[in-house]
Amino acid sequence: MSGREHQEDVFESSIRAALDSLPADLHAAVSNVDVVVEDEPPRGQRLLGLYRGIPLTRRSSSYAGVLPDKITIFRGPIERLAGSDTDRLRDEIRHVVLHEIAHHFGISDQRLIDIGRY
Repeated sequence: MSGREHQEDVFESSIRAALDSLPADLHAAVSNVDVVVEDEPPRGQRLLGLYRGIPLTRRSSSYAGVLPDKITIFRGPIERLAGSDTDRLRDEIRHVVLHEIAHHFGISDQRLIDIGRY
């Protein structure tokens, strides 16, 4: 297995582990959301992850027939942040996934800062 394949494996398994670590009631509440990995964020943006969609707190009874929300995890910036430390890579991926899932639940960056989870 090449170094690149190993990193991809770590990314996929770390994303699954982060999602699986959610308490059962929260895991069950995650709805209509896809998690994808892209190499880099859009040009000029310094992001590790990005949530795009309609948070659960803003969905109404008319929410139907829409494309899934999208959580994008950006491989390049996270790998650069972690360096060659695989444990740190896993930790950073977990943090980013859970941060973006928080947005899916309608929790803002400011609220995450306020509770010490940014």
